[in-house]
Amino acid sequence: RQTDLLIAVGLAGKPVNIKKGQWMSASARAAAVTTVESTLGSGQENAVTERGSCFGYDDLIVDMRNFERLKAAVPGPVLFDGTHAVQRPGLAADGATGGNRIHVPGLMAAAAAAGADGFFVETHPAPDRAPSDGATMWPLDEMEWLVDRTVAVWERVREYATVDT
Repeated sequence: RQTDLLIAVGLAGKPVNIKKGQWMSASARAAAVTTVESTLGSGQENAVTERGSCFGYDDLIVDMRNFERLKAAVPGPVLFDGTHAVQRPGLAADGATGGNRIHVPGLMAAAAAAGADGFFVETHPAPDRAPSDGATMWPLDEMEWLVDRTVAVWERVREYATVDT
C-alpha cells in the first residue's frame, strides 16, 4: 500500500527495516521486501520486524512461529519489536494505544529462543511522561539489564543449536 515509499527508501541504498503489519502473514510481508529490493539502490541487507498480530483479548499476540516463517519468506535478518508487541490498541484512558511494558522481558526472551536475529526496543528516561507510546516504552535506566538478559538467552540457544548430538 506504500509502494512509492518502499521504492524511495530502496533507492537510497541503505538497509531498510520493514515492520510486519499486525494484519499480515509472514508470506504477505515478502511483497514489500521484494519491492524494496527491486530498486536500483538495492543490494543492502534489509530486515523484517515481527511485532505481533491482531488481536486477542485486546492485545497484540506474538506467534513465535513467525520468526521461522519470516526467515523462510524473506531474505535478511528477522527482528523482534519488544515494545510494540505489548501495545493494547485503543485501550488507554483517552482511547489512544495503551500497553503494559511488564511483558517486554518475557517476550524478548521468548523471541530470542524462537530465532529472532535482533531486537528493536523503544526506550525513554521517564516512559510515563513520553509524548507517545509511554505505556510500552522500556525505562532507559533498565535498558542494560534488558539487553544483557535477552542476549544471554539468545547466546544460550545458539550454543545448544551448535552442539552435536
